[in-house]
Amino acid sequence: MSDDLPMVHVTGEAAWTAVDDQRVVLALGGLIEGPGMWRTGTLACMERTGRFLTGAWDPPGPEGEDGPGIAGEGSWARFIGRIGAVALRAAVASTPPERRERLLALLEMWAESPFADPAARLRTGVVVTERTAVRDGRGAAVSVGWGREGRRRFVELRTGDAEPPSLGEIEEAREVPRGWGSPEQLRRLVALVRERGPAPWDREAVALLMDGTGMGRAVASLALAGMVSLSHRPLLDADERATLRLKTAEAEDAHGELARVGPAERLELLADVLPEDPAGLWEPGGMRPVAERLAEAWRARYGRRTMVPERTFGAVVEMRPFPLTAGRFCAAFTDPAGEPTLRADLDTWLRRTDYGCSAADERWQIVRFEELLSGAVRNLPWIYAELPAGDPVRDGVPRFVGLIGERLNHPELLLDAGFFRHGENEPITALREVFGGRPYAGPERLDVATVDDGLTVGAEGAIDRRGYRNATRLYFRPAFYGDDERSKRLSAASATGVGRRELDAVEWLRGPVCARIVERIESASLPAGAYESNPAASAPALVARVADALGVDEDAAALHLQLLALPAPTDRNVRTWNGWKAARHQKAAATLVERGLVIEDKRPRAGRQIFLPGEWIHAKKPYQPMEAWKAELIGLRRSYNLRLENPLPLPTRTLPELFAHAWSLVEKGEGPA
Repeated sequence: MSDDLPMVHVTGEAAWTAVDDQRVVLALGGLIEGPGMWRTGTLACMERTGRFLTGAWDPPGPEGEDGPGIAGEGSWARFIGRIGAVALRAAVASTPPERRERLLALLEMWAESPFADPAARLRTGVVVTERTAVRDGRGAAVSVGWGREGRRRFVELRTGDAEPPSLGEIEEAREVPRGWGSPEQLRRLVALVRERGPAPWDREAVALLMDGTGMGRAVASLALAGMVSLSHRPLLDADERATLRLKTAEAEDAHGELARVGPAERLELLADVLPEDPAGLWEPGGMRPVAERLAEAWRARYGRRTMVPERTFGAVVEMRPFPLTAGRFCAAFTDPAGEPTLRADLDTWLRRTDYGCSAADERWQIVRFEELLSGAVRNLPWIYAELPAGDPVRDGVPRFVGLIGERLNHPELLLDAGFFRHGENEPITALREVFGGRPYAGPERLDVATVDDGLTVGAEGAIDRRGYRNATRLYFRPAFYGDDERSKRLSAASATGVGRRELDAVEWLRGPVCARIVERIESASLPAGAYESNPAASAPALVARVADALGVDEDAAALHLQLLALPAPTDRNVRTWNGWKAARHQKAAATLVERGLVIEDKRPRAGRQIFLPGEWIHAKKPYQPMEAWKAELIGLRRSYNLRLENPLPLPTRTLPELFAHAWSLVEKGEGPA
C-alpha cells in the first residue's frame, strides 16, 4: 500500500519532520494501541516531550499548562527500553519502503532523546490528573495520553535526589527497562539501512523460529518481520508477499494467531532480539540469531507447541476452521492439555448483557471453550478423513476427545442451546409449558423471566431500546444431556440452525460415531501415511468385492467408491489420498467412463472431470458443489435457493461404514441414475 509520501534520505531533524504525519500509525501497527486516535504531528510531540523532560523546551501558554502535546493514546511510552522492536521492523526486508522511512525517522529522533539515554532516570505509569505537564529542579513529568476517567499515562524524568514533581495521585509506576537501543546502536542501524538497504530476508531464520516455538510458517514470518499487524488492507502488497512467500489466506490466518499477542507483549518479545552490533544483520545468516533469541523469548512466555508438518498446517489454513486459527486448531489436538479451558472445569452462569442473556464466567473463558466446540469439534471429522495415519494432529484426536468430554461432564458448565422454537403463545408461557415453572437461580440478578428444569435453562428475550423483544434463548448443562425425556424436550424445542451448534457438537461427541472414529485412530488400523478416505486402505475387502461385481480392477473400484461417498473427491484430493500419479488416476477414471458408471464433464468448482450420473447441485465458496444423490447420502441439506449453502453435517458413519452403505444402495438398485 502506498502512503503517498516522497522518499527522503536525509538525516537529523529534517528527516523525521518530513515524514511526520498521521500515517506513521500504519508503520507502527501492532506495536501501539488506539490507532484511530493518532493525529498529525505525533513524532514532533514525542520529540517535544523528551526535550520538555530535559528542560530543553518550554511550552507556550500561561504557566506552561499546554504541555508538549499528545501523541496518539500514549502507548508509545512503552517504546522506552523496548525500541528494539521498532528497529527490527525498520531493518527487515519485508517492510515497505514508505513505512521504513517513517520508522527510520522515528529511530533518528529517538536516538537524540532522553528515552534512549541509558543514564536517564525514567519512570512510566498511570496518574489521576487533568494536568499535562509539570517541571522543576527535581525533574519533570508529562501526560502522554488522552484522559480516561481522570486517568492518564505519564512519563517522568528525575534529575535530582528528591522525588520529582507529580502531576497528581500516581496509581501505578514502574522503572523503564534498559534493553537494546542505545543512541549509538540506533544511529548505526539507521545508517546501515540507508547505506546497504534492508537486512536480507532469510527463510532459514523463519525455519529456526518455527522449530523453536512450534509456530506455523506464516506466523513465524510475521513475527520475525517485527510482529507485523495486518489490520489495514491490503493485507500484504505484492512485494511483501514475494519477500515473505505468503498467500493471502496464510497471512490472514497468521494475523489472527498473533492477534492474541497484545502490543505490550509484542514489544517485550522483540525488545532484545537484535545483535549488539546491528551490522550483524547483514552478515550471512545474520537473521538466524535474531530468530533464536525471539524463539527463546516466546517459549519463556507461551511455551512451545508440537511441530506440525507444513503440509498439514497449510491444509488446515485452507480448510479455515473458524473461529479458530490454524495454529490454535492444531494445538487443540497436538497439545490439548495446554489449552486452558481443557485443563480445568469451568463454572458458568447466565449474565445479563446489552444483547440479552449469555453464558458467562469470571474471565469469559467460556468464549474459548465455545470456540473449541465450534471450530475443533465441528472439523474433527475432517482430521479423521483427510490427514494421514501418523500425523500428530490426527493422532491427538483421542486425547482431545477425552479431555473435552471430561469438561462437558462438569455439572456447573452451562452452554448455549440456541433459539427457543415456540408458537403464538408468549415466550415465557411457552417456556413453562415445555420446561416447567421453576425459575433459574444464578449468582447474578436477571431482569427477564426464566425457567430451569435442571438440564435446560430458558431465558425470555429482553426488550431493547426500540421496544422490540429479542429472541428467547435456551441454555443447557451438558453433564445432564443424554437420552432421557428432558434431553428430548430440549432437542425438540431448540430451533434448527447456527444457534444450536454447541448442542449438536455435544450430542455428536457423546455419540457412537465419534467413539468409533476414536477407536479407529487408536487402533492404528491404517499404516503410517495412509488415509481413511482411501477405501483401498480403510476397506480393502469392500474394494475387492466392488471390483469383482463391476468387473474392473481395484483402482477403478476404489475411485468409484470415493465418487459415491466423499463430498470432495477432487483430482488433487484423490491423488493425495491414494498416493497416485496422474497417469494411474486417469487410467482408473477412463475405466469407469468406459463402463458407463460415470460421465465426463466440466463443472464450476468441481476440481474433477468425472461425475456420478444424475442431478448436480451448485455451490459458492466456501461450500462444496456435488451430486444430489451424494448430498442426500451424507445428509447435506439444500438451502432455500436449492443450492448447497450449509456446512457439512457431522457424520453418522465412519468412512468404511459410509463406503459400505453407499455400495449397498447401488447393489439394491438405489444408486445414482
